[in-house]
Amino acid sequence: MTEFQVGEIIRLKKQHPCGSCEWEILRVGADFRLKCKGCDHQVMMARRIVEKNLKKTGVR
Repeated sequence: MTEFQVGEIIRLKKQHPCGSCEWEILRVGADFRLKCKGCDHQVMMARRIVEKNLKKTGVR
């Protein structure tokens, strides 16, 4: 299991409709709150979905 921290930048396999693949973690738990680095849109996503679609951690 990967350790995630608030403020960390991650890259997911699928890109957001704005074109960005990079997300900032705002909340960690059973659900994650992620903020798109391209357009600042925020989404809630289940931990298992984030872990499944994770491509890279610590992007910057």
